[in-house]
Amino acid sequence: MTEYGYWQDVPTRWKDNDHYGHVNNAVHYSVMDTVINTWLIERAGLELDGGGPIGLCVESHCVYKASVSFPEVIAVGLRVGHLGTSSVRYETGLFRSDRSTLIAEGTFTHVFVDRDTRRPVPIAGPMRDELEKLVNA
Repeated sequence: MTEYGYWQDVPTRWKDNDHYGHVNNAVHYSVMDTVINTWLIERAGLELDGGGPIGLCVESHCVYKASVSFPEVIAVGLRVGHLGTSSVRYETGLFRSDRSTLIAEGTFTHVFVDRDTRRPVPIAGPMRDELEKLVNA
């Protein structure tokens, strides 16, 4: 298994299953977004109500490897594949709870922008320091 610097368990919900009896593909994107933003808030100092920069998703991608259904728990691994001046490409691995079976691999790119002008700003300070810890984790 590829190494990830951060892990979070995400329980599936009854409403996540579709008519085919498995978690719908749109839920995978929601799980990735939730894990990334949880990490940003808890570890990197993202301020939801503050005056600092915000990350806008400019690209996302997901490759599905296996099916998952409620009531399974998804173990999500997170690392940084590329850290630029104002952008970051996260790489995620979604696994069964025991981390033995890969369910999906995804990427998610944020460009950090000024909250008011929506113009790109450099990723700096504690946020950059924390993101660097996830590069090639």
